Amino acid sequence: MDFDDYQSLAKTTAVYPRKHKVTYPMLGLAGEVGELLNKYKKTLRGDIKGISKEDALGELGDILWYVSAICTDLDLRMMEVAGKNIDKLLKRKVEDKIKGSGDNR
Repeated sequence: MDFDDYQSLAKTTAVYPRKHKVTYPMLGLAGEVGELLNKYKKTLRGDIKGISKEDALGELGDILWYVSAICTDLDLRMMEVAGKNIDKLLKRKVEDKIKGSGDNR
């Protein structure tokens, strides 16, 4: 399955008020990232030995769904977003600017 297939299928499972498009999935994305970080925090505190593969798959899948929903609401293709991002990263690597901060390195 590629990103276009995923996005197309994920769109069929989106159930939220259209008046809250973009906002609703952005809040959901923040919540899911928070859940993943909370699991990691528990490893730092020593409550758990590490994030299980099953937990990571679940949380990352939820994160991916929300990224897909945001892309759909903004009329973007995930494939385009992924391609543009990897092009940017490869350019930075070639220019030896992969480290550091700022969008325009």
